[in-house]
Amino acid sequence: MPSFNRVILIGNLTRDPELRYIPSGTAVTEIGLAVNERRKGPNGEKIDEVNFIDVTLWGRTAEIVSEYLGKGSPVLVEGKLKQDRWEKDGQKHSKLKVVGDRIEFIGGKEGSGGGGGGGGGSYSSGSSDEPQYSSAAPPSSSRQAPPPPPDGDLPF
Repeated sequence: MPSFNRVILIGNLTRDPELRYIPSGTAVTEIGLAVNERRKGPNGEKIDEVNFIDVTLWGRTAEIVSEYLGKGSPVLVEGKLKQDRWEKDGQKHSKLKVVGDRIEFIGGKEGSGGGGGGGGGSYSSGSSDEPQYSSAAPPSSSRQAPPPPPDGDLPF
C-alpha cells in the first residue's frame, strides 16, 4: 500500500530562527512553531490548546526565513514529518518534527508603518532545485471582485 507524508501548518514562530551552515556549506535553520487549536469543552466553553512543533528548513529557504522572520511571525509551513532517533546515556529517544520545503509569510512586515494587515510572500525550494519566491496577494479585505464575463453570463 502506498504511503503519503505531507503536513500543512499555520502558526507563529516561538523564537527567532537559528541559521547555521553544515560543513558542505548548505544553510539550515530550526524554527519553533506554535499552532493553536480551539475546541469546545464539556460545558460548551472554548478551550485553546497549543501544540509546539519543531521545523527544520534547508538551503535558500532557511536563509530567507532567517533574514525576514522573527519570534511571533505568523507563517504557513508545508513539509513532511520526520522522526529523529538517538541514544543518550544508554536511553533511546525519539522526536517527531517537520522538515519544511515550502513556507509562506502571513501578515505584513512589522514596523512598516500604515495600518492593516499586509501581504506577505511564499518561498519554496521547488522541485527543479531552483528556489522560487513570490509575493502573496493583498489581504482579502482590499481585493476587488473580478469583472463579470463580457457576455454577462456566469461561468457556472
